This record gives sequence, C-alpha cells and structure tokens, in this order.
Amino acid sequence: MRNRLVLILAGFSLLASLPAIAHHSFAAEFDGQKPIRLEGTLTKIEWTNPHSYFYIDVKDDKGNTVNWGCEGGGPGALSRRGFKRGDIKLGDKIIVDGYMAKDGSHLVDARRIYLQDGRRIDGGSAGDGGPGGQ
Repeated sequence: MRNRLVLILAGFSLLASLPAIAHHSFAAEFDGQKPIRLEGTLTKIEWTNPHSYFYIDVKDDKGNTVNWGCEGGGPGALSRRGFKRGDIKLGDKIIVDGYMAKDGSHLVDARRIYLQDGRRIDGGSAGDGGPGGQ
C-alpha cells in the first residue's frame, strides 16, 4: 500500500511539472548571435501557452518556398501588447525580426512582428533572457 501511494504521488509530481518543462529560456533554443528577418505569407496560427506559434511561407535565395515557424510570447502577453487574434489572418503578409534556432531548423524566436497595417508588435516572452527582452 505504501509503495502504491509513493508511485501515485510521484506521478502527480511529474504531471504538475510538465508545464514548467515545456517552457524554456531563450538561450535553451535560440542563438542571440544569429538575427534574421523573414518576410512572408501567414499559413498557420497557434494561440497556445506558454508560447504562441505562427508559420509563414518565405522565398529563399533560390526562389523556393520555405515554411518557417515563429515562436512568440503567450496569447495573454501578446494581447497586453496590443496583438490580438483578429489582427492577423491566413494569407496576410508579415515581417518578422527574430533569432534562429540553435539546431538549424526553420524556427525563429519572433522578437518583432510587423503587421500589414504598419503596427510593430514585440513578440518575445518577458524575462526569457533573449536580446531586447521585455
């Protein structure tokens, strides 16, 4: 009976720690020495916590279309900065200034997002240790 209780408590402890494991600092995944500017067309939006993600099709130097993932702050943080769900829609052209993923994948930390209407949104997660962090 005691062993069973220990296993149950260990399981609850693991489940309780999952959100903390999923959230990471800037330096864990992105390279502050590799800034990048992407200009493309919005193809997908994920308003999720602890990070939101949106995806854009970008033409590379050879004219090929590459889909890039852009990680931003959570929906609540972005909303407080003036960036709400209805502000962008699939097919919109946007510009993203960010930093490349350390693993070389097509993922960037979206620090600044420029919308079609001319607004600039700060997209980073507050206190994540990234360049120009809020």
